[in-house]
Amino acid sequence: MAVNQRNVKNTRKVNNVQSTYVYGNTVRKLQVAEPYEAPSRKPQRGARKQARTHATMSVFHMLVMLTALAICAVILVNYIQLQADLTNTIKTVATLENQVNSLRLENEDTYHRIMNSVDLEEIKRIAIGELGMTYASDGQIITYVPAENDYMRGVAE
Repeated sequence: MAVNQRNVKNTRKVNNVQSTYVYGNTVRKLQVAEPYEAPSRKPQRGARKQARTHATMSVFHMLVMLTALAICAVILVNYIQLQADLTNTIKTVATLENQVNSLRLENEDTYHRIMNSVDLEEIKRIAIGELGMTYASDGQIITYVPAENDYMRGVAE
C-alpha cells in the first residue's frame, strides 16, 4: 500500500486523524470480500415436537410465574393489612393512655379534696368528748419485740 511520493501533494492532520490526498489517474484497488453464503440446513427430524415442547415449557413457565405473582400479591395484601392493624392498635393504646392519665389526675384531685375536707380536730373532739376515749397511760403501752423470722409492717409516728 505504498503511495508513490510524486503523487502525494498534501498531508495534514484534522481532529488527530492524518489523511493523505493522492492526485493522479491511478487509484488503489480495494480488497473486495467474497460474498457470504450461509450453510444450508437440513430439515431436522422432530422439529415440530421440539416446537411443541418449547411451547408447553413456556406455558409451564407462565403458570409458575403467575403463581409466584399471586403469592406475592397475597403476601403484600396481608402485610398492608397488618400495618393498618398495627396503626389502629397504636392509636387505641394512645387513647387508653390518655384516659388513664385523666382518671389518675381526677383520682388525685378527689383524694386531696377528701383529705382537705377531714378536720382532725373535730374527730379528736368527738372521740374524747362523746365516745369517752382517753390517752393511754405509761402502764398500758406494751412494746412488741418480733422474732427474727417474723414479718411485721411498722408504722412510724
